[in-house]
Amino acid sequence: MTAPHHTPDIFALSEIHGPVLRPGDPAYADEVTGFNLAALHTPDVVVGATSTDDIVTAMRWAKATNTPVAVQATGHGANFPIEKGLLISTARMTDVRIDPATRTATIAAGAKWSHVMAAAAPHGLAGLSGTSTDAGVIGYTLGGGLPVLGRAYGYAADLVRSFQVVTPDGRLRETDPQHEPEVFWALRGGKGNVGVVTSLVTELLPLPRIYGGGIYCPGEHTEALLRAWADWTRTVPDEMCSAFTILRLPPIPQIPEPLRGGFWARVAIAWPGLPAEGEALIAPLREAAPVAVDTVEVMDHAALDRVHMEPQDPLPGRESCLLLRDLPPDAIRTFLDQAGPAAGADHPLLMVEIRHMGGALSRPSAVEDAVCARDALYFIDSVGIMAAPPDAEAIEQATQQLYTAMAPYGTGRTMVNIHGTPGDEQDRARAWTPEVYERLRHDKAVYDPTNLLRYGHAVTPA
Repeated sequence: MTAPHHTPDIFALSEIHGPVLRPGDPAYADEVTGFNLAALHTPDVVVGATSTDDIVTAMRWAKATNTPVAVQATGHGANFPIEKGLLISTARMTDVRIDPATRTATIAAGAKWSHVMAAAAPHGLAGLSGTSTDAGVIGYTLGGGLPVLGRAYGYAADLVRSFQVVTPDGRLRETDPQHEPEVFWALRGGKGNVGVVTSLVTELLPLPRIYGGGIYCPGEHTEALLRAWADWTRTVPDEMCSAFTILRLPPIPQIPEPLRGGFWARVAIAWPGLPAEGEALIAPLREAAPVAVDTVEVMDHAALDRVHMEPQDPLPGRESCLLLRDLPPDAIRTFLDQAGPAAGADHPLLMVEIRHMGGALSRPSAVEDAVCARDALYFIDSVGIMAAPPDAEAIEQATQQLYTAMAPYGTGRTMVNIHGTPGDEQDRARAWTPEVYERLRHDKAVYDPTNLLRYGHAVTPA
């Protein structure tokens, strides 16, 4: 009896414990679909990794067959369609281990911030999550990780102690400031350009509760609230974290009343200090314009999603952003012209936001990293929901107009996680300074010379 014939790819991928799916397989569509439905992934093969071993095996197969590789945990950053190649889904790898003595968490490749918060809360600890705890920890942190409490504690990448990463040569590496320091540098802010992270160890904050939420005014009071907020940001302590947002919310059941279907101006607040101090600090905002909804209160840190109230259901989103040097009166006027009441109720962007930067976000990391946003005092980002082709066209036009108008006030750079669909090399390079971009290209040439990791916000090898 002859032995069954194995093609090299079937033979190697058969060692993977998770599902290995190809187009046409019943579970394929669910496996490749992420939170952002704007990018439709159609890889030749998708591996549902269940362990570090599965990722190592998948990477070794990719190297042997010269197959390009992409990685997806939650797909919040899925703004670039993966065509052909191999997609590694880490969504099953959600293990989080808390060490209360060292105040650290060991977080697996597919874990969300909600998993970390749930595991850390019983110990009175919390992680540096962004505006949605539904997002994956690894992808967020590789892009630097801009937290809700960033002004108080810095970037999520600043608190990382170590990574476990599989480089494109199929090697599993442990990297920290002493071991493979160049890989450690590139993984903190350089996105996934030098390898596939299987886990990280990060410091946690001894912060069980915060004072936070949103102050909502009807949209016709946008200008009064924005000008008051902009002046206020010049006076507040570093620990006060806030963002000004213009919201045009659709009339859908997922949005609570009375916000549903409305046009709103909001200031989102997160304060890690004493609630009474926070309340006194935000008093001028509550007096700046008529407040319709006020959700600012003491909350469990694990309830952080209540601050920004981001959508929890998958949707087709068009993101974009720009780091701002400052917010002078001209910039405020331009912003209002582009997205304020004058832009009309049918303005196609769901959300346009200016976040207050500075504070700990402006201070260098204790260990050098690839984050290039420390010189920005403010940050503007936007989201449009592309439900139908005419919407997509209007959203694209409004997005381009907004950022063209705000460019004179920008640093010229973006944040890689919120950059949106990466364009040509010149566009991708905007997420970093020229020096950091060249260093990332050099590291790419060392660790990924054949550019296996070429999807998403990838840099080209030097």
